[in-house]
Amino acid sequence: MTMLEIGIGHYLSLAAVLFTLGIFGIFLNRKNVIIILMSVELILLAVNINLVAFSAFLGDMAGQIFAMLVLTVAAAEAAIGLAVIVVYFRNRGTIAVEDINLMKG
Repeated sequence: MTMLEIGIGHYLSLAAVLFTLGIFGIFLNRKNVIIILMSVELILLAVNINLVAFSAFLGDMAGQIFAMLVLTVAAAEAAIGLAVIVVYFRNRGTIAVEDINLMKG
């Protein structure tokens, strides 16, 4: 019995699946803002997996450093996005995407 070696193709496949789930989450569910934000986080996670996989494959630390930068920006985006949603919910009583168009003007 041989050991299964995990190569760069496995990481790229995982990232492709996560990216696809994120895209489907955004386009198939346009009613819930929280699911849209979670889908954006899935897309950013897929990008980070690609950065770290290529960084390890090429033996360069630049991709891993950039992935850490993307993680910090994603954490800030999630915190600010959730804060905006909480304030909007307190003012309007709903976070339905259709009602967000009322913020114009």
